[in-house]
Amino acid sequence: MKLLNFVIIKLTLSLIAGIVIAAKFDVPFSLALLITVIIVSLLGFLWFVKRKRVSKTPYFGLLSILAFIALGMLTFSSNDPRLNEEHYVNLNTTFTQKHQLVFTITERLKRNSYNDRYIANVLEINGRKSNGRLLINIPIDSTITPFNVDQTILTYGNITEIKTPLNPFQFNYAEYLSNKYIYGQVILNENNYYKLPHQSNSILGLADTIRTTIKNRLLSNGINGDPLAIINALLLGQRQDIDDTIYNNYVNAGVIHILAVSGLHVGLLLIILNYLLKPLLYFKYGKIIKLVLLILFLWSFAVIAGLSASVTRAVAMFSIVTIAYFYRRATNIYNTLAISAFFILLIKPSFLFEVGFQLSYLAVIAIVSIQPLIYRLWQPKQKLLDKLWQIFSVTLAAQFGVVPISLYYFHQFPGLFFVSNLVIIPLLGIILGLGLFVILLALLNILHPIIALVFSSIINYLNNFISWIASFETFLLQDLSFGLVQMVSAYAVIIAFIYFAKTKSFRGAVASLLCVVFLQSSSMYYKIANSNNELVIFNKSRSSILLRKQNDQITLFSDLDDTIVKRLKPVKDYMVGSFITASETKPLKNVYTINSKVVLVVDSMGIYNTQSFKPDFVLLRNSPKINMYRLLTELNPKLIIADASNYRTYVQRWKATCTKQKVPFHYTYEKGAFIYP
Repeated sequence: MKLLNFVIIKLTLSLIAGIVIAAKFDVPFSLALLITVIIVSLLGFLWFVKRKRVSKTPYFGLLSILAFIALGMLTFSSNDPRLNEEHYVNLNTTFTQKHQLVFTITERLKRNSYNDRYIANVLEINGRKSNGRLLINIPIDSTITPFNVDQTILTYGNITEIKTPLNPFQFNYAEYLSNKYIYGQVILNENNYYKLPHQSNSILGLADTIRTTIKNRLLSNGINGDPLAIINALLLGQRQDIDDTIYNNYVNAGVIHILAVSGLHVGLLLIILNYLLKPLLYFKYGKIIKLVLLILFLWSFAVIAGLSASVTRAVAMFSIVTIAYFYRRATNIYNTLAISAFFILLIKPSFLFEVGFQLSYLAVIAIVSIQPLIYRLWQPKQKLLDKLWQIFSVTLAAQFGVVPISLYYFHQFPGLFFVSNLVIIPLLGIILGLGLFVILLALLNILHPIIALVFSSIINYLNNFISWIASFETFLLQDLSFGLVQMVSAYAVIIAFIYFAKTKSFRGAVASLLCVVFLQSSSMYYKIANSNNELVIFNKSRSSILLRKQNDQITLFSDLDDTIVKRLKPVKDYMVGSFITASETKPLKNVYTINSKVVLVVDSMGIYNTQSFKPDFVLLRNSPKINMYRLLTELNPKLIIADASNYRTYVQRWKATCTKQKVPFHYTYEKGAFIYP
């Protein structure tokens, strides 16, 4: 049976298309509702006219697909919390005035270099009922004790907007939070908050309490540091406490997926639990009791793990498989994946834009479609060798599924992934099983110190092995340029090759060849699209960095050391995004020309005598002591640019003068990097 003949797959793809359309074109709820009503009405009219012959009409299939596209649009639009008039963004003074806020903590995030971070739900603003999600920041040098989930907080302060990227091709954190329906942030300090005595009681709060209890019991039994952080990630879905060095080692070794609770973890835990509950089958209603317990365990585990996109996908899929097995019905894995995706996206359409959700589904689809093809290439007779070959084929198949999208999002490829996964995946089942056993003993206060020591040692050996793999930097390919068109064409190549491998047909060979040409053409497309001249003045605190691009040649001008400049993230992001691999560095100059426009640089010396030319743009750097009114009068520039190397008090004074004289002013800290043209 052809894959796309399965109805649920067609409907799920249609739903996904609708969600993408609504997100891409910001389709309002009223329009999505109108489109849905019209298409469903047409379907109803067609059914009324044709009755029993409705499914045989040529329009039925098309209208059904359009109906589910409309449903996807409606689902995404209706999930926008800003439709609620009480949402905090609908208050006219949300981002301009201070407010008395009451909010409840719903999630604890990993701390960054500056703040401890939480997600909260707004309850009240200025004594009036409100709602919406906020990012809460607490400076790491603060003495505020950590908040618990469900803790209710009262504060008086500003809600500020999440900043958009200040440099080209930089990660858009504002868009990332927007996909999670977070549109504002609040900064707390010791003097502007109060913990209210009453506290809500939610499922997520209960899950956080369970996680905290487990963590404290493990700590009291001698499991701490890195082993505790790893078990929190593997079994409790919490990665906040993992050391940055260890986390980066897992990324560079190609095994970061084991730290995100997903299908691999859920599948292994289901196998373990299925074995433990086997004795129930000897009782009269043991079979149904076992089914209920398995489903309860799966979803309880999902809640404790934080209901992330990947764990929700895995639990939904394995729940369907478990129920189908109970009723002795054969399940098609593609149908199972489609059903789980359909219902998850129907409830949480924003999950579609989470990288974890995308990686999770692509990995599973690749495993079930590609692994059998790889495994057939060699079938060793020795049992141990056969098991290793199975693991390797699964790992390789999964990589085929995730490499294109990983290159698109992360721009790196760990060359030794097969070595690390060949060792880690067999050990993971043992670690998960032993981890569950250790947690159970710790909760019962009967965990023997030797067992705790053995478990900690296993985790430490695991970390050391991964660190060793990650140390081979030669095999880690970084800063790889890979665009959306290339990603799509790469998946087209993979699909075409799978089709050819299964059919051995001339059509498959032609399709594969055409897709390879498409992939090569996409690379040429990006090269041509980026063949332009451009001047970029980056936003970099306490430094000045200018970049001049001429076709595929980049020249960097900076007051920093050459080796430092090339390693700076804004520069690396720009080069990756522009599909350029080589650059040269030079000292800063006083004058630049780009597309017949002249840029004058005025530094801390404040010298700008220019008799032979009049600059179009003036860049102020390193806080020059100048009279802005005199500069504007003498040079008559079309634009004044101030980068982040200047004192902010100077910038505000310059900006006020420019506003008064009606001369455009561009401050990179507020408006982002200056890019011309």
